[in-house]
Amino acid sequence: MLKFLTRQDKTKRELLFTQPKMIRLLIVQYAGDYRETFYRFVEGKGETYYAQKYSVDAVAEIGQYVEEVATLCCLTENPYDEKLSNGVRAIGAGMQREVDFKKILKLVEAYQPTHLILRTPSAELLRWAVHHKVPTIATLADSFSVKGLRGKLKNLYLAFLLNNKHIHWIGNHGITASRSLTSIGVNSDKVIPWDWPHSVTPESFPAKTLRTDGQPWNLMFIGSIIEGKGVGDALEAVAALKARNFPVRLRLAGKGDIAHFQDIARNLDIEDCVEFLGVIENKAVVGLMQSADLVLIPSRHEYPEGFPMAIYEALCSRTPVIASDHPMFLNHLKNNVSAMIFPASNSAALADRVEQVLTNPDLYERISQTTYVTWNNLQIPVKWAELVLRWVQNSPDNQAWLHQHCLSSEIYHQPEETIAPMPVSQSVVMG
Repeated sequence: MLKFLTRQDKTKRELLFTQPKMIRLLIVQYAGDYRETFYRFVEGKGETYYAQKYSVDAVAEIGQYVEEVATLCCLTENPYDEKLSNGVRAIGAGMQREVDFKKILKLVEAYQPTHLILRTPSAELLRWAVHHKVPTIATLADSFSVKGLRGKLKNLYLAFLLNNKHIHWIGNHGITASRSLTSIGVNSDKVIPWDWPHSVTPESFPAKTLRTDGQPWNLMFIGSIIEGKGVGDALEAVAALKARNFPVRLRLAGKGDIAHFQDIARNLDIEDCVEFLGVIENKAVVGLMQSADLVLIPSRHEYPEGFPMAIYEALCSRTPVIASDHPMFLNHLKNNVSAMIFPASNSAALADRVEQVLTNPDLYERISQTTYVTWNNLQIPVKWAELVLRWVQNSPDNQAWLHQHCLSSEIYHQPEETIAPMPVSQSVVMG
């Protein structure tokens, strides 16, 4: 029995695990080297991002119900094709930065999959699946902007492909990201919001109050160290706060162009205020956030966020969040209520929000207290592995379950728990 699909009802278990026909299932992902991660765990090392072990174990266990399951990762240090000891065939394309989808398609064709799972919204791969009539689902974690003529035309074609009958389902991480698919024309009856299982909840920590020890304030950023994630904006905000004699320290955890941003910190004369931690084990994330005074999530609009795990983890830590007004955030984070929101790419506004909340104990405590309700409103019933396995099994019962959990169903239209905003008299209203 799959650990992540345990059922109390024996009849339902039997329906769920009806043996499918012989399937060669290929999972294509842009990044996230399956073989490298597998050997990390074999060596006893921990997770470097959320639900990493869940993903590795889920693919292996799904492999028990098909002829073979394989992962094809575009970005890997070297090309490889190896059958791992857990039964998963791992294929690495050996591409470093840019992905050549013509070469990826050659690898796909060489594998000859009967079924395909796409974890990246590639028009080239979708077109190939449609042309060869290969049953396919997409399980994405992306948002889709409708701005700009070129972008609209690209999204229109993507929606056209996703609506094809050979693309059975399109999963996306979270409800807001799923709705962004329908905004570009994808049929809501085919879209299924999904999530990872959560082992840590806001109940793990008490709500926080503002420190009064007079020490510099601690800011935390966890994510890719790249411009699209707003790292440069965060550094400029620290410089602005330093110029105001408002003492802060910023710690950044994650991989990316660290040397480039270290140079920026040096040029801004904030080296003494900034620490780059590099890649950390995921089990340390919530603790680092909990020990900080604020968590920064300054993603720029051009970055195709689904709904970052850093927000879930920050809410679990009970540490107030300062987030950009990225479209994927605004349905769940409300300024002065459940987070502090600033205009993306605006480092001065980010600095203002930091100073505002760290000089207002009532506002700080109020935001920390709302973290549980905010986190709870984000919970959805479909987990990644169950979405995949129910599609692979393809029994009438599983098909009905998938239809019941599509975006157009009533389960996503239930009223959320509401959080009353703080009276204006108790908070500083920023422009």
